[in-house]
Amino acid sequence: MLVLSMTTSLKRSLPYILIMGGLFGLLASGILTTEKISSLADASYIPPCNLSPIVSCGSVMNTAQASLFGFPNSLFGIAGFSIVITIGFSLLAGALYRKWFWIGLQTGMSVAILSVVWLAYQSIFIIGSLCPYCMVFWAAAIVLYSYTTVYNLQEKNLPLPAWATSTSSFFEKNPHLIAIGLFAIVIITVLVKFWSYWVTLV
Repeated sequence: MLVLSMTTSLKRSLPYILIMGGLFGLLASGILTTEKISSLADASYIPPCNLSPIVSCGSVMNTAQASLFGFPNSLFGIAGFSIVITIGFSLLAGALYRKWFWIGLQTGMSVAILSVVWLAYQSIFIIGSLCPYCMVFWAAAIVLYSYTTVYNLQEKNLPLPAWATSTSSFFEKNPHLIAIGLFAIVIITVLVKFWSYWVTLV
């Protein structure tokens, strides 16, 4: 009865999660794109999100990692989060999608979260700076990936091997744990890596 209740609850809330997560991600991606255009137009431009040597959009935005394919990564965010918002509104309007659609959405979310892992690693360990808008992007991707994954597990949309059944059941019953776990990893990593800077703020 508890599992049924949680499944029903997530099915009802997923459209809102997709819409809100998509909107936050789209906003962050849009601002990053605007800031990048401004910096290209004026070499002396200083983004307002340059708050300190560690918390600085410019330090991240002007690196090769921020334009992996020759154009700002934020353009992928604009496209991807726009799609997610559209899906959220369509579900809210009563749309029903086949299993292959959910597998496709899960694939897209998985690519997004892998991209976030790579970008976070580059930002924290290679570049050594944190971009506030990038972190909003990371947070939105984590939330969207986590709840889409749990929903697909609950709806049996993902083809899983037999050995993964018990793990799948655990996350179905505890739908918030994936998001909490991913957020905890990012927060702890940021705290530890830049601890010498954080203590100067106390």
